[in-house]
Amino acid sequence: MPQLPDPSSPAGPTQPGEASLPCVMVFNANDPSGAGGLSADLTAMSSASAHVLAVVTGTYVRDTSEIHDHIAFDEEAVADQARCALEDMPVQAFKVGFVGNPENLSTIAGITTDYSEVPVITYMPDLSWWDELAIETYLDACVELLLPQTTVLVGNHSTLCRWLLPEWEGDRPPNPREVARAAAVHGVPYTLVTGFNAADQYIESHLASPEAVLATARYERFEATFSGAGDTLSAALCALIASGADLQSASAEALTYLDQCLDAGFQPGMGHAVPDRLFWAHEDDEEDADGASGDHEEAPDSQLDAGDFPLDTTKH
Repeated sequence: MPQLPDPSSPAGPTQPGEASLPCVMVFNANDPSGAGGLSADLTAMSSASAHVLAVVTGTYVRDTSEIHDHIAFDEEAVADQARCALEDMPVQAFKVGFVGNPENLSTIAGITTDYSEVPVITYMPDLSWWDELAIETYLDACVELLLPQTTVLVGNHSTLCRWLLPEWEGDRPPNPREVARAAAVHGVPYTLVTGFNAADQYIESHLASPEAVLATARYERFEATFSGAGDTLSAALCALIASGADLQSASAEALTYLDQCLDAGFQPGMGHAVPDRLFWAHEDDEEDADGASGDHEEAPDSQLDAGDFPLDTTKH
C-alpha cells in the first residue's frame, strides 16, 4: 500500500534539481466545458504549486448542463503517455479520475503497482448519466483493480454509499466511518466523504479511516449547483500531499481551497456554475489596482495555510 509522504522530508524530486516543483501524474478525461476533468486538475494543482503530468484517458461530450457522452482512449495510448513521462520525471503522487473503461483501469493499476511507494488519490464522480450496465462494469473493475492501490478515496456521500453500500437498509444514511469501513474492505485506508447533510443549511465533509473520523469540516450550503467540485477537491488534495503535507493538513487546505473556489464561482454558460480555481489570481489583481496610487506593500503569500482555517470554522 502506498504511504503518505513524511512532512519532514523534501517535497520536490531529488533530481534533476532540488528547487523543482513536485510532480503529480493525473489520469482523467478531457472536459471541453472546462468544468471538471483535466481542466479542473490542471488549474487546481497548479494553484497548489505542483507540476502536472496530465494523461488524457478520453473525452467527455458535455456542456455545463449535462454529460451527453464519453469517448475512451485505447489503453495502449494511455499507457504510452504515462510510461513516457514517468521515464523522464519522478512523481510524488497519482490522481485517478474517470478513465472510461475497465481496460484503462487495468492499465493504470499496473502503473501504480510499479510505483507502489507513491500515494494514489482516487476520485469517483457521479456516473448516473451513463448506461447502467456500463456503470456496473466500471465500478466492479474499480473495486478489483484500483481500490487496492488507492491511498485516499474521495467522493460525494451519496455516490460512495450507492457504490460501496448498495445493500444498506438502515433508517439513517451510513455515517463516514461506515463508508470508510466499506472502502477498507477493498484495501483503501482513508476516505474523504463530501456532501454529508448535517442540517438544512449546512453540509459536512469527513476524512475517515475504519477506526475513526480524523477531521470534519462544515460549510454553509451554496444555492447554486456546481459542476467540477469533486475533481477540484481531489486534485488539490493530491497536489498538497505531493508537496509533503500530512493528510489532515492537506485535507483541511483542500477543503478550504474548494470553498473559496465555489464562493468565487461563475456561470460561463446556460447550465451549472463552475468553480473559479484561480480566484487567488484575481484577488492579487484587485489588490494591485487598489494600491496603485499609494505605497505598495508586499503582497501576502497566496499559498493556503491549513492553520489559518480551522476545520470547525463555519464558512460557505
